[in-house]
Order: sequence, then C-alpha cells, then structure tokens
Amino acid sequence: MTADVSGVVTVQAPAKINLYLHVTGRREDGYHVLDSLVAFTEFGDTLTAESGQGLTFNAKGEHAGDLPGPEKELTVRAAQALAQAAGVDANATLTLTKMLPVASGLGGGSGDAAAALRSLSALWGISDGAVDLPATALALGADIPVCLTRKAMFVGGIGDELTPAPLLPDAGILLVNPGVKLSTRSVFTSRKGGFQPEARFKKAPATAKDLARVLEDRENDLTESAVRLCPVITDVLKALEKLDGCHLARMTGSGATCFGLFDDLEAAAASAAAMRRENWWVKPTRLAQSVR
Repeated sequence: MTADVSGVVTVQAPAKINLYLHVTGRREDGYHVLDSLVAFTEFGDTLTAESGQGLTFNAKGEHAGDLPGPEKELTVRAAQALAQAAGVDANATLTLTKMLPVASGLGGGSGDAAAALRSLSALWGISDGAVDLPATALALGADIPVCLTRKAMFVGGIGDELTPAPLLPDAGILLVNPGVKLSTRSVFTSRKGGFQPEARFKKAPATAKDLARVLEDRENDLTESAVRLCPVITDVLKALEKLDGCHLARMTGSGATCFGLFDDLEAAAASAAAMRRENWWVKPTRLAQSVR
C-alpha cells in the first residue's frame, strides 16, 4: 500500500489461486464448508482511492469493460459498508485498474473489495480496531477475508477460518483463462459427490517440485462440475500438462482459470506462447508470500 500527502492511497489486489480446494461438508443453511490452501500471485488489479465529494467509481485496464455497473460493483459495496461501519461519510473517488478477467476463479472481485477496505481505511483515517474489517469483509463475500491478508493461508469454514500456511517457494505460475465466465454459484449448485477431509500440511516445500508433490495428493473438488459447465477447461488443463517444466496443472477456485506450476517466473514465461489460443488469456507470474 502506498500513500502520499495529497490524499491518494494505492493498494494492490493480487490474483488469488486455490492450490487445492476440498469441500468438507455443507451447513444447514446451504453454505459449503471448505478446506483450501489459498495463495496470491504478484500479478493482479490495482485500486487507487483519493479524496472527493461523494462516492465515485472509475475503471480502466484490460478487463474494465467486463465489469458490472457501479451500483453492482463489489468494490463500491465494500466502500459503502466500511463507511457505515465506521460512521463516516463515503467520500472518495475509486479508480480500479482491472487486469484480471471477471468471473474467472481468481478472486478478482473479492480482491478489489478487500483493496477498497484497506485503502479507504487509510484514506479516511480509520484507526486499527475501530472497525472489524474481517467481519465486514465476510458479510460482503466468503473470499474477501483471505484477500484482506494477501498472504498464503489455509482457509476453512465458509471463508471465515484463516490459518497461516507454511512458507511457499518462489515458484512460477502460468495463469490461463479460456475466455469463459463461470458463476461460482452455478458451479457449486451443479456439484455432485461427497465430501473430503481437511488436507493441511506443516512442512514448508522447498521448491516448486516439492510443492507439486504435496499437492498431487490433494485436488480441486469443483473441477468436475466446472468442466460440465465449461468443457474447454479440460483443454486448458491438458495443454498445461504438456508444457516442459510444468510440475502441476490445476483449476483455481470455481474456474474457469487454470494454472501451471513452474520452477520460476522465467520457466512460466517461456511456456506462455505455447498456451495462446483465440480468446485465451495467458499471464506468467509467480507466487507471492505477501503483498504490501
């Protein structure tokens, strides 16, 4: 997070990836209970908040045109919720540089909302502890609390149980989205099958290959239902698996974005060209332990 004396605060909203995602149960209210290892990459959106009269929202960047109207944008709802919780006027101009595909399983909307909570807390001078930010975040969406931390976490419950994960290696990540939007709700609704146990681990993997070995015994339980709704995901996964140096190929979140795990950024970048197809979005990046 950066700030200057003119009342401008800029916060990164990195892409979120689920290195594994197990559905461990379902509550009586219908919410699924999860166990997931969530990590973040060095690539993502950026949100700038600056002083202004009233609350306005602007978007720019590669995927700005895919965003819903400001009245529906989760970032605006986060700003309004924070203002109400803190008892302050919602006066700010928000500018989102949208680089992540929308409805892609990368937590873009959740990360943008978390960035709004962080940036506006600083802009509006809300002291630590004055507002329960995790609770405010959870009321807006299940992925927003972990996006507030921007650190590798084991996520449990409905997104409200966060436990720091072991240190992850500085691995390369190749993100690939086939240009298809998937609704999280629809993927969960179409899911079939039972539940899996938690699959957490304590030992820190030293390399990307070590991490891949750990993840091979885990999976993304939403892949099957996502593939039924979006069969091209299978094509993406198969193409990733064929790449030299790709230790693991997996779908993230509820899709349709998939990722390949490589030794480093250079290896991921070297394979990017081989993944480019019409309408496919491809981005090499790397894991980040935390984001400032």
